[in-house]
Amino acid sequence: MKRIDLNCDMGELPEAIADGTQEALMRSITSVNIACGGHAGDEQTMRTTIEQALRWKVAIGAHPGYADRANFGRLELKLPPSDIADSVFEQVRALAQAAERCGARVVHVKPHGALYNQAVKNRELADAIAKGVAKWRKDVVLVGLAGSRMLDVFREAGFAVAAEAFADRRYEPDGTLRSRKFEDALIRDPAGAAKQALSIAQRGIVTAHDGSEVPISAQTICIHGDTPGSVQIAAAVLRTLHEAGVGVGALAQT
Repeated sequence: MKRIDLNCDMGELPEAIADGTQEALMRSITSVNIACGGHAGDEQTMRTTIEQALRWKVAIGAHPGYADRANFGRLELKLPPSDIADSVFEQVRALAQAAERCGARVVHVKPHGALYNQAVKNRELADAIAKGVAKWRKDVVLVGLAGSRMLDVFREAGFAVAAEAFADRRYEPDGTLRSRKFEDALIRDPAGAAKQALSIAQRGIVTAHDGSEVPISAQTICIHGDTPGSVQIAAAVLRTLHEAGVGVGALAQT
């Protein structure tokens, strides 16, 4: 039986924690990427999100991004690789310490936003991310865009990797994500996101915004916690995969 991980970026929006949206999402995912003080997140949001993940038996990962809260880490920055490595290390270590205090363990790392998207094509930047994580630990999974050079860099640095695809994002014909500056960058319809997730999991295909089919091999599928209607999207994705006979489980179990 085919099997895939469902991940979600969390610990980014205090209001989503307060109104129950974040915990509702936990019911439909198997891995969580927790903001750890760069683009978002603080000690309290990290702890609360870790505690929720433990209740729902969801695998815990770090989600480091550019330390640019004003732009939510989604603005491309030009920083020395050493600064990026140091920042990634500090963020991952902060989450690891919070997890240890909760009796939990960080098992994967997924970069956020512009840091992630730039590393897709920039080997030097991908290497800086790997070096930052390696300063902390190497026995974790690094998550990166399916089919991208960043996965090669992570492997060369000695890490296990997981190729990631997206249920709620449109794609370009070259397999990269459509920029959020375009109106159609997000898939807000739960049925549409579920259809895309099923195509990725079953057929290894995603349909780009221009209608072309792009081969994609992924071990994990992301649903963004800040996408409007994320709870409904995640539930529809999980239900659709189950109905099609696709197993869902955390990366360590795939």
